[in-house]
Amino acid sequence: MKMWIGGTLAAAAFALAMPVIAGQATGAKAGNFRVNDATGKVIELEQFRGKTVVLEWNNPGCPFVQKHYTSGNMQNTQAAARKDGVVWLTINSGAPGKQGYMTGPEALKFVKEQKSNASYYLLDPKGVVGKGYGAKTTPQMFIIDKTGTLVYQGGIDDKATAKVADIASATNYVTAALSEMKAGKAVSIRESRPYGCSVKYSDVS
Repeated sequence: MKMWIGGTLAAAAFALAMPVIAGQATGAKAGNFRVNDATGKVIELEQFRGKTVVLEWNNPGCPFVQKHYTSGNMQNTQAAARKDGVVWLTINSGAPGKQGYMTGPEALKFVKEQKSNASYYLLDPKGVVGKGYGAKTTPQMFIIDKTGTLVYQGGIDDKATAKVADIASATNYVTAALSEMKAGKAVSIRESRPYGCSVKYSDVS
């Protein structure tokens, strides 16, 4: 299994060795990673094996992210998922000096103010995890099943706009996929085009 380490000195060496955007194949085993959360706690994807995991790429300064947070759509999606035992990892791959970058205390403030229902808010300032998963936009979503297989990647829904009014008529791909998985069905829409702001990676790759 691939292992990526973010938020440590080791991350720099990994990042330099990686292509700008590596990406993950839907239907393949998701790459493991180890990264610090906003409190400084080390979180490893592998520790959640046996549980469904959602990865959400986040940039608080992005209008598309704001659409889903100011409306409560992201928090509601998070809450519904966690009620069913899903682990929700919000990831910030913004580099220092770039839009969206946050320190641990700033991330904790965001979580509190937005009343986020994520399990953890992870900081990936070197962009190692983001590049490993091929995260291109915020928000961008990935779903990993209980066996560690990536079963969905793409946008949160089918309305690629920053308009809150479009949420009501949108198909939430994450909710739909999780519902199918809960019912023991295969995910019918496994990939979609992600939309939003570009992930603000470091200029050094």
